[in-house]
Amino acid sequence: MNFHFFALLLFKPRRMYKFLIRPLLFLFDPEMVHHSVLRLLKAVFHIPFMPVLLRTFFMPRNQGKPVEVFGLNFKNRVGLAAGFDKNAEYIDQLALLGFSHIEIGAVTPEPQKGNPKPRLFRLPRDKALINRMGFNNKGLKVIVDNLKKRKSDVIIGANIGKNSDTPNEKAVEDYMLLFNELHDYVDYFTVNVSCPNVTDMNKLQDRDSLLELLAALQKINKEKIKPKPVLLKISPDLTRPQLDDTLDIVKQTGIDGIVAVNTTASRKNLTSPPGKILESGNGGLSGLPLKDRATEMIRYIREKTGGKLPVIGVGGIMSREDMQEKLNAGASLVQVFTGLVYEGPGLVKKLIEENNYSE
Repeated sequence: MNFHFFALLLFKPRRMYKFLIRPLLFLFDPEMVHHSVLRLLKAVFHIPFMPVLLRTFFMPRNQGKPVEVFGLNFKNRVGLAAGFDKNAEYIDQLALLGFSHIEIGAVTPEPQKGNPKPRLFRLPRDKALINRMGFNNKGLKVIVDNLKKRKSDVIIGANIGKNSDTPNEKAVEDYMLLFNELHDYVDYFTVNVSCPNVTDMNKLQDRDSLLELLAALQKINKEKIKPKPVLLKISPDLTRPQLDDTLDIVKQTGIDGIVAVNTTASRKNLTSPPGKILESGNGGLSGLPLKDRATEMIRYIREKTGGKLPVIGVGGIMSREDMQEKLNAGASLVQVFTGLVYEGPGLVKKLIEENNYSE
């Protein structure tokens, strides 16, 4: 029995995760599990030879061709979405899983606890998560200190947002502060105005507010010796006219790309018991139910911009086929989050190994 256990661990880590580790983890509170697993990963990282073993198990043997997007060279097309490593505490460890880029945050100027717990819920039947975290993070100062300590050369994006108690009329000040203070320590920025878990934040997506914010950031950016790419993360709940307005603002301000999409407030097409969905309450839904909507928006952006605006595709990526669907729709890169919870740490290797996607 012991021999088979270790053989499965060493040679079939994905099956090990699916049939043994995931069922065990899913017995416990999702947020507690998330933090415990990351702390364990960090502890294992400091054991001699373990980084080599982790790289052997989970780093893709064949990365495929590097891809250049908004002036940055990515070793592959798969990144880690914001929210997984909010405080830039686990970059070196997560880089061993094969990601070409890791998006930290959302970062806010001041630390904040976020919304009351429980605030993270699983819907296993739908391969989905519902979260209402509320931009919980340790704040700008701690995150900058963590970025200074990192050793990995993985590309880092900073997902930036306002503090919950900052009124919308002063939100630009929060974003400008974050942009200036993080500029020397990250490779690109993602402006987050679409999180459904921060009160009134969605109002920053209104045409005038969004134009003011992006124009202010671009003004600062152009004054830098080395400007950094600026992306906008959009909501899957935008109507077609709202998306058209957003793309017009992107064109006016000249920002570099779109991250499509954030989590959704919708509960359409879920197969989980209604009682379980109701028990989870409000919050942003991520995972497989978001897959088709994300792909639809990516395809529309490509059509409207003639394929000239780079898009990072996010939403429901659990397999190579899901990833290829996003690339075919017009995404240049993809990011995963919920897929990592359901498919395990071998997901990146599964997505890109043996060059099983179109260039």
